[in-house]
Amino acid sequence: QVQLVESGGGLVQPGGSLRLSCAASGSIFSIDPMGWYRQAPGKERELVARVVSGGTTNYADSVKGRFTISRDNAKNTVYLQMSSLKPQDTAVYYCYLHSTYYGADYWGKGTLVTVSS
Repeated sequence: QVQLVESGGGLVQPGGSLRLSCAASGSIFSIDPMGWYRQAPGKERELVARVVSGGTTNYADSVKGRFTISRDNAKNTVYLQMSSLKPQDTAVYYCYLHSTYYGADYWGKGTLVTVSS
């Protein structure tokens, strides 16, 4: 199977930066889409950013120009560099991977990002 472990969450002031990491283990392939979702209190989980086969990236409109997703296939790790953070970015951030081998979606346990002064 596939395991995903996130790290890098925490408390940051508005305007600050934070980098999240997600290490994947198991049967991982470079063609497997990976990404980040987030869920704020009282809201539904939403896509933040993802990287698919070939390196194509997609971002939610709310984070374009502020967040950057990247992937290190040698380390089976995906990163989310977050800059110019706003209080509305406060949420639990979940790493996501779609396994082409198993034909299933996998999720990390989540890491909390709090943007507050």
